[in-house]
Amino acid sequence: MTTPTHLAAQLAVNVLDAHSLLAAFGVLGVGVVMFAETGLLIGFFLPGDTLLFTAGLLCTGSSDQGLHLSLGPLLVSAAVGALAGAQVGYLLGRKAGGALLARSRSKRLQEGAQRAEELLERYGHAKAVVLARFVPVVRTVLNPMAGALGVPVRTFTVWQVAGGLVWSLGLTLGGYALGSSIPNVDRYLLPLVALIVVLSLIPLLAEVLRARRATRTQEER
Repeated sequence: MTTPTHLAAQLAVNVLDAHSLLAAFGVLGVGVVMFAETGLLIGFFLPGDTLLFTAGLLCTGSSDQGLHLSLGPLLVSAAVGALAGAQVGYLLGRKAGGALLARSRSKRLQEGAQRAEELLERYGHAKAVVLARFVPVVRTVLNPMAGALGVPVRTFTVWQVAGGLVWSLGLTLGGYALGSSIPNVDRYLLPLVALIVVLSLIPLLAEVLRARRATRTQEER
């Protein structure tokens, strides 16, 4: 039975704060957020990277804030939410085309859509689907963009599963590994979150630099 205190905590949750989400909804909340962030355009603002990392960290029991999660159910919830969300986003894109994005007035979402389309054009379907997982906002809009632009369903499914598992399980296990090796590591959560965001952009930056070098080489020839 839900107690009044627990119900009040859920109603007062800050959806932009990973710890607040985990305290209110636990492991189930991770799956829901993963689904919303990767499958629904309204979820583009949700803290996917930080939520996964923080949840993994809290599985170690090293937190001094009394919140503990189970690693096994967390990994399942994160993976299922991330994979199901991406597939739903793709199917919505195939049915609605670009209408969903066209109706949005969010500048951030429109910029993400542009970057997603550029990824698909520059790196091809497979690589773009994997890389998008590691870029906030882009991972939300690329899935419906892929559907709208006619990316083959088999190609999309195979690579979104590969990228989704690496992203969701990798960040979760990364948080767990760090929490297991450093006592009270959650005291340093803010700088760690900033580091995770930077690291999540490395694959995309590496691809951009590689593409530029390839372009320069072709021009010199």
